[in-house]
Amino acid sequence: MSKETFYVTTPIYYVNDVPHIGHVYTTVAADVIARYMRVSGREVMFLTGTDEHGQKVEQAARERGKTPQEHCDEMVVRFKDLWRRFNISNDDFIRTTEDRHVKVVQHFLQKLFDSGDIYKSSYSGWYCVPDERFWTEKDLVDGNCPDCGRGVVQIEESNYFFRMSKYQDWLIGHIEGNPDFIRPESRRNEMLGFLRKPLEDLCISRPKNRLHWGVEIPFDSDYVTYVWFDALINYVTSPGYTTDDDRFSSFWTNCTHLIGKDILTTHTIYWPTMLRGEGLAPPARVFAHGWWTVEGRKMSKSVGNVVEPNMLLDKYGADAIRYFLLREVPFGLVGDFSHAALVGRINSDLANDLGNLLQRSLGMLEKYRDAVIPPVPSDAQMGDLSRELVEASRRAVAELEEHMSALAFDRALKSVWEFIGRANKYIDSAAPWTLSKEGKDTKLDSVMYTLFEAIRQVAVMINPFMPETGQKMFRQLGIAQKKDLHTITSLKSWGGFQGGTRTFRGPALFPRIEEVPEVETGKEQDKKSEARSQKPGDKGMENVVTIEDFARVELVTGKVLEAEAVPKSKKLIRMIVDTGEKRQIVAGIAEYYQPADLVGKAIAVVGNLAPAKLMGVESNGMLLAAHDDDGLALVTFDKEVGVGVRIK
Repeated sequence: MSKETFYVTTPIYYVNDVPHIGHVYTTVAADVIARYMRVSGREVMFLTGTDEHGQKVEQAARERGKTPQEHCDEMVVRFKDLWRRFNISNDDFIRTTEDRHVKVVQHFLQKLFDSGDIYKSSYSGWYCVPDERFWTEKDLVDGNCPDCGRGVVQIEESNYFFRMSKYQDWLIGHIEGNPDFIRPESRRNEMLGFLRKPLEDLCISRPKNRLHWGVEIPFDSDYVTYVWFDALINYVTSPGYTTDDDRFSSFWTNCTHLIGKDILTTHTIYWPTMLRGEGLAPPARVFAHGWWTVEGRKMSKSVGNVVEPNMLLDKYGADAIRYFLLREVPFGLVGDFSHAALVGRINSDLANDLGNLLQRSLGMLEKYRDAVIPPVPSDAQMGDLSRELVEASRRAVAELEEHMSALAFDRALKSVWEFIGRANKYIDSAAPWTLSKEGKDTKLDSVMYTLFEAIRQVAVMINPFMPETGQKMFRQLGIAQKKDLHTITSLKSWGGFQGGTRTFRGPALFPRIEEVPEVETGKEQDKKSEARSQKPGDKGMENVVTIEDFARVELVTGKVLEAEAVPKSKKLIRMIVDTGEKRQIVAGIAEYYQPADLVGKAIAVVGNLAPAKLMGVESNGMLLAAHDDDGLALVTFDKEVGVGVRIK
């Protein structure tokens, strides 16, 4: 390949998990660095996917009356849909049940077996069913699994083992000789401490009389592969190991794994020794970030504080969440999530700092120069204030590159926001309104050009972090089609913006969020739900309205994109409806419609209804329906119509 390459991966997420804020954190971080590397001119490969084998999948499928493959096919949609909503730009999505992956796993196993690195032996030990992992007596903590804390069972059986112990000295030398291999430093020290004890061999099979759902061992059809051994190999499957040598060698030499700290051992002990046995180099870097707590407490289903990403998206939008996750805490440390902190970032950083900079600048350009960028000023026409802003830009770009190389996302954003602060201060100090009033046109032209070149540079720098916002800024700046002005390379010199470019003032990037009202009680929500579904003839429905009153109601066509039952409610269904824009609507129709039956349905929507909370879930609109003794029917159309069409 002609360009320098960059390969970044997320863990492949366990298909039985419900996506939570931790999954989002890792995936957004990978997306940001992938986008940044692309606009820096590198050839990028970004991989994510799902881990679909193992005992828990087999058991869950059996309980649902499904085959394991059917179960996986249904569960994987949750991740794919969520990444689409978060604008994740992955180049590949791998599933461990795919034939391409199974073939590579079996090749991997056969090669290790042929070289003598895999052997068969009887084993007696403690087994954690949820983690699908063996432990020795000394590993247990109070008789329980040291990872998840749950009970273990004793199992004695014959299995295949990988000679992991053979590579302990090599691994220690590799970690000590490559300081960037495990990041941050605390994780590196943790693994070196782990390796002070003798490394045991790794059990890499499960007998079929106990587990069927896995990759069959190629040299013994009575066994399947241990799920972790299978899963890790996905990282070499996708770039072309055994299928495309040139592509594989190009990307693998520049591979960065992003993981949570809970899977550090598998990625920095198991995986590099497996690769060494296979004759392959380890990845260039494994970066293990911390967990997210919720208002100081670890996320837990039993506590009821698990943050549901789709609900956050509905309320705040993808870019605000992406920004918050990477700005709020240094990548690698534990982060704490709260709605108050998120709203604070939106109002302060995004609405006040970034949004205000763009809006006030576009307003002044429209007022003073008919929304057209003035010509590039000569050096003689630039004053000290402008030169200081140019120098601040150079520092911001240099710091951005330094911090992104280290995956210090919070510091990178801090540097960008310091430059945004300088640009806002530049407006106040240069005072374009005074220059206009005094008729200093040449000076005003210079100031306005300098300001908009600074804003263009801001748009380029934030684009990997907030791609929707970056594109909105490019459109309003009149450079949406000028891709050469969207790159990091374009920031190397000042003056990329062309004079004569027409700008387009749009809505605020991030409207301020007012204080969220207190959550209503379940009874209050049910009352509102019933009020919305009153039958014709009920008290209060006979009131006459004027044509002017009726004209205030915006009735539009919509299409249901997603639907699901609202937990703990027998009546409510939460829907994502496309009415020209995506909105969340909650309706009390669960007695008459299944969520799956609603997806794809064309409906009529009251588009300008004030938001309301039903069972703690915000609803932005209302469906039209008819209700009689035979039940309820949604208002639909007798022919296909587009979304967002006004109903008259």
